[in-house]
Amino acid sequence: MAQGQTVKRLTISDLAKAADVSVSTVNRVLNRPDSVRKHTREHVLATAEEIGFYGLGTIESSVRKGRDTHRLGVLLQQGGRAFYRNLGSALRQEVRRRSDNQIELDLEYLDDLSPDNIAARLIDLGTSCDAVALVAAQHPRVADAIDTVAGSGVPVVALIAPLSARANVSFVGLDSWMVGRTAAWAFDNMVRTPGEIGILVGNHRYRNQEMNESGFRSYFREHNTGFTPLEPLATYESAAVAREMVEALFRDHPNLCGLFISGGGITGALAALREADKREDFVAVGYELFDATREALIDGTLKMVISHPLERFARETIDTMIRVKKGGVDAGAQRVALGFEIYTSENV
Repeated sequence: MAQGQTVKRLTISDLAKAADVSVSTVNRVLNRPDSVRKHTREHVLATAEEIGFYGLGTIESSVRKGRDTHRLGVLLQQGGRAFYRNLGSALRQEVRRRSDNQIELDLEYLDDLSPDNIAARLIDLGTSCDAVALVAAQHPRVADAIDTVAGSGVPVVALIAPLSARANVSFVGLDSWMVGRTAAWAFDNMVRTPGEIGILVGNHRYRNQEMNESGFRSYFREHNTGFTPLEPLATYESAAVAREMVEALFRDHPNLCGLFISGGGITGALAALREADKREDFVAVGYELFDATREALIDGTLKMVISHPLERFARETIDTMIRVKKGGVDAGAQRVALGFEIYTSENV
């Protein structure tokens, strides 16, 4: 370049030619981005970056305004539990994967699972988010909080366990009745000598676990097998309680041929199973695949694990929250039933 020669400043016409769009399209991207298809907006922005268009900052700002922005809040249970840590990581990864939307994810783990605390956190999150999702047991306090949040125009999505309130509550999770029937099928086909089967649940107020048990019992009633499902024992999501209960089951039920771990506290249940006298033909079925249950499958403590598909779960959760945000609280509840994954020692 000769000394003193100036570089020609690229114009809107130059940008339009480089992007193979009309000048009016570039002007609309700059001034009315909502009137231009998202793909075209992003293409014009990429071209502006490529050619060094002088108004790049203005285009970036306009395209950013044209993108949907979603403020989503999620309340998960105890962060010390591997399953919820993994679910939280999957949700964050899903948000990072989406370059076409601006999603602000406010994800919180609750160690205090009391209904009052869950209700308070839900209401607080509803003041700053466009949609809220949570895992919770059914309780009047929680139902009232859902109604409060929905009444302010913020839709609520239940994860894993369905929730009821006067307002519409959407749901993303497994078909728990089918989970229970599948677990029962496993016992029916793996245990050679039928006997009593212990059942652990986290809390009877978790509706997914109640449905697990319902499906479990319905299978045995239908097929008239010789198995006897025992009354479910609540672990209250405590590993220590689950361990004590499994020890008591072995002590009090000499005819015990299996254990269905349908709720929380599974690490305590696994510890008790490993320390118990090995019984030929004994089968244990667990819930959710993570490091502890994977190892239990490998060493034979568990024969089968039924699990949420975490990547799809995260994707459907974000999709559903955006959908209900756009539809509003009066648009009707959304229900997404995920297909569950089944693991044995041969496919972990």
